[in-house]
This record gives sequence, C-alpha cells and structure tokens, in this order.
Amino acid sequence: MVIVEHKPLEKLVTKMIQASGSEFEEAEAVALNLVEANLMGHDSHGVGLAPRYMQHALTGTMTPGADISLITDNGVYLLLDGNMGYGQTIGREAMNLGIDKVKRNGAAFVGLRNVHHLGRIGAWGELCAKAGFISIHYVNATGHKPYVAPYGGYEARYSTNPYCTAIPATEKTPMMVLDMATSRVAQGKVRVAHYSEKQLPMPDALVGPNGKLTSDPGVVFRDPMGALLSFGEHKGYGLALLCDLLAGGLPGGGTARPELNTGETIRNNMLTIIIDPSQFQSGVSFAAEFDSLVDYVKSGQPAEGHDKIRVAGEPEQESMQKRKLDGIPIDDNTWAEMIKLGCENGMSKSDFDKII
Repeated sequence: MVIVEHKPLEKLVTKMIQASGSEFEEAEAVALNLVEANLMGHDSHGVGLAPRYMQHALTGTMTPGADISLITDNGVYLLLDGNMGYGQTIGREAMNLGIDKVKRNGAAFVGLRNVHHLGRIGAWGELCAKAGFISIHYVNATGHKPYVAPYGGYEARYSTNPYCTAIPATEKTPMMVLDMATSRVAQGKVRVAHYSEKQLPMPDALVGPNGKLTSDPGVVFRDPMGALLSFGEHKGYGLALLCDLLAGGLPGGGTARPELNTGETIRNNMLTIIIDPSQFQSGVSFAAEFDSLVDYVKSGQPAEGHDKIRVAGEPEQESMQKRKLDGIPIDDNTWAEMIKLGCENGMSKSDFDKII
C-alpha cells in the first residue's frame, strides 16, 4: 500500500493521460475527476482506472479529444452523441448543455449516447445540484463482457447500470447525492478487492460459475467467469433493466444485447432528467421540506456499530476531509499497474516514486 497526497496525484495522472494522446486540458479534467473519486472514498472510480483508460486510448477503443455532437434539440429534449470521447469532458459538457436548457425551458431530458466511461455519476448530479436543480440519472454500459446476473439466474447478462439522484443544498442542509450501482457492489470495488488480495465482506454479492455464492472477487476475472448479483434481489434487478432501457434504449446507444457485450472498452449511455423545483409553484418551500425531513430522519438513535445516522452524500464528504489530510491509499497492484502503463508510454519510474 502506498499513500499519496491528492495534488501530486492529480499532476501524475494528468501526465499519464497526456502520454496516451490527450491535450493538457482534457488530461487534467480526467485526472481531477478520478482523484476526486478517490478522495470521496470511491476507489473503484479513482486513479486505478487510469491504466485502463490509457489502454483504450492507445488501442483506439476510445477517442481522446473527441467533441460532443448534437443529434436532437426539441423543446425540453436534447440528444447528444459523445463520439467515444472521455466521459469526464463529454459528461460535463452534456450537463452544462442540459442546465442551460433548464434555465430556458424549466426542465430538460438529456440523452447522452456513445461516450467512454462517465466515471462517478454523482459528479454529474453534483454539477446540476450546484446550479440549483434536481437531477435523475440512468446509466448503462456496453463494449465489454457483462458482469451482472439477473435475479433468478447466475450467468452475467448486463453491466452494473448505475442510478443517481441529486438534490440541491439548502442554507442548512448539504446537497444529497444518491449514487449507486444496481449490483450489490460496483464492479470497480470488486476489482479493488481483487487487486488488494482481499475477500469481499458481503457474502451475497458474487456468484461463481457453478451458481454458488462466493466472497472471492477473482471469480469475475477468471475463466470460467462468475457474476455480480443485484442489490435487493428482484428490486435491484428491476432497476437495472430500467437503467438499461432508459439509458441505452431511449437515446439509441443500445442495451445489453449480446453483439454489444463484446470488446475491450467501456461505452456508456445516460438519460438525465433535470428539474427546476421552483417551476411547480406549489406554494410550499421544497428546501424547507428537505431540511425538515433530514432533521427528523437523523434525530433517531444510531444502531449498534454506527456513530450517527447519515444521509446520502455525507460519507463522501467525510472521506474527502480525511483523505485531504491523510492522503489517498492505493494498493500495491494498482500502483504497479499505473507505473507499468506510464513507463511504457514515456514516463519514468521516478515520476511515481517521488510523490509517495
């Protein structure tokens, strides 16, 4: 395990992404997004993805420097194509276009298709919330083998299909950001456990190729391959299929069809609904209701093993404060993979050693 301060890590990852064909501005945007995920405690969506991004850029399965394309602009509807560019830049541009549309029309339905990995979806919810808007995000993924088995089965059929909703902050209550995979655990968290040579703490998150439950994260990295399971049994499974249909089917990027579940890339599609809460003119204060509900929910007594009751978004902010002070931990296997890809593409090992 190595411990790295976030600012030097941002510079290092910027250099890695530049080494695989990006201009500085794009590389920095990718690096800031990945390091922010680490700071928030989501190492699954952090700098451990940089080697994978580099491989995709170098082999042509994603497109550094790609621009967004406007497909449809019709009232509150906006359809965009990411041209397999970096999700960190295309995603931000798509959300900014959606926010502009809400300011003009009071709401926006933004379909974004054919974009490389969008990273932590909560980042896009936070962008909308900072502008004062509620946002709902449905995401699917193709371009690689499926990882998640449907409820009642044990063979993988689709991806981890994230769902996110973000609520703007009030003067009293921080923004609420619910950002989750529809699988019991994100695929990236399985990768982190595998690289850290640890068992998953959840006994009901993975199934082996024999159909038996397992805590061994290696089952999704070996042949024959096992699968991840949905959270909440049939409930997470149902939400996963909705994400696939709404994110992939509606904007035209494609659902988890077998012919799209091949390759060595990450192709995301996302449907985003952005709402201006003031447009309802309900006569009541949404912010006051938000404050009241959070206060009431958090007034309960914490259960054994918990120091307090939290709401979505709070653990990330607590992790951010801690890791900015103490540094970001990176497991040895992930660090070695970062060094390998960097050094194969013009960087030196000293670039990595000097920031530990």
